[in-house]
Amino acid sequence: MNRRAFTLSLLSTVALASCSSISRDPTREFRADYAARVDGGFKLPAIPLKKVDKEFLRQIVDYNTKERPGTVIVDVPARHLYLVQPGGKAVRYGVGVGKQGFAWSGNARIGWKREWPTWTPPAPMIRRRPELAKWRKGMPPGLTNPLGPRALYLTKGGRDTLYRLHGTPEWWSIGKAVSSGCIRLMNQDIIDLHARVKPGAKVIVKQT
Repeated sequence: MNRRAFTLSLLSTVALASCSSISRDPTREFRADYAARVDGGFKLPAIPLKKVDKEFLRQIVDYNTKERPGTVIVDVPARHLYLVQPGGKAVRYGVGVGKQGFAWSGNARIGWKREWPTWTPPAPMIRRRPELAKWRKGMPPGLTNPLGPRALYLTKGGRDTLYRLHGTPEWWSIGKAVSSGCIRLMNQDIIDLHARVKPGAKVIVKQT
């Protein structure tokens, strides 16, 4: 191979590598995690990834913040939750947020975590929706439980804020303002977040 042919071959290889780097799917690393699985004796259905905007699938992103690794930051307008990682990175998840009149913002802590939690509707919700009164003492865990397979309970000053980071079987609600104030993630994502976050971790919920 002469020098000119070698140079053209090298340039072509570099161009292909650059193109490959640019087109790399940042969600690929976690796509297998959205498959159906059995967890806690319950069979979670697969998430139909082709119907979910890639923006709301779990991925590692660059994230510049002064907050310490392990901090959870919810960007409500963007419908993203960031779990801060070392080295200017974060794990980003898509979320559903509180609808108008139910939005909450501020700082809190992860008070405690639960796997397959019981859901107890608060009194104001029961007043708005009397049909929920049957769950006044708690709805058992299961695939239709509004908290999904995991819940992270937010506290402030040692008190329960009544707000949660939790799962939902309604994957189509991610990216929308639909909840009664809590932050919801796809079931497979809340399982992942639950495993990564420690009790006492700082949570920042930003409305702007």
